Amino acid sequence: MIARIKAMIMGGDDAAEPGDDVEAAAVALLVEAAVMDGDFDDAERRNIARLLQERFGIAAAAAGELLAAGEQAVKNSSQLYAFTRVIKDNFNADQRVQMIEMLWEVAYADGELHDFEASLVRRVGGLIHVPDRDGGAARKRVLARLGLNSGDA
Repeated sequence: MIARIKAMIMGGDDAAEPGDDVEAAAVALLVEAAVMDGDFDDAERRNIARLLQERFGIAAAAAGELLAAGEQAVKNSSQLYAFTRVIKDNFNADQRVQMIEMLWEVAYADGELHDFEASLVRRVGGLIHVPDRDGGAARKRVLARLGLNSGDA
C-alpha cells in the first residue's frame, strides 16, 4: 500500500489495480486534512477509516492499513498535486464533490474548523475542479449531518 502512495508521489508506476491509486490518493488527502490543525487524534483516525470503508467498500483491516500508509505518505511529502491529480482524473464531477464532502467531514471531526483545514479543503476543491458553490454546499451538508451550524465552525 505504501509503495503505491510513494509511486504516486514520485511519479512512478507500480502494478497497482486501477482503483488502488484512487483509494491511496483519497486517504492521503483525508490525512492531510486531519493533520492541518497540528493534532491528528483518534477521533479523526476513526472518522477517516469509516469514510474509507463506506466510500470504497473496503474491510476495516484494509482501511486501517490504508490509513497507516496515508499517514506515512503525508509525513514524507508536501505534494498535494500528485494526489489531487489522481482524484481529478479518475472521479466524475459528483465523486469529486463527495471527496470534498469527505474532507469537510474530517476537518470537522473534532467539532471545530481550523483555518488551515478550511484552506486545504478549498485548495483541494480548486485542484480537483470542484466549483466553490458545490464545495460550499458540501460543507453545509456535512455541518447538517454532524449537527453543527456555520456559527460553530
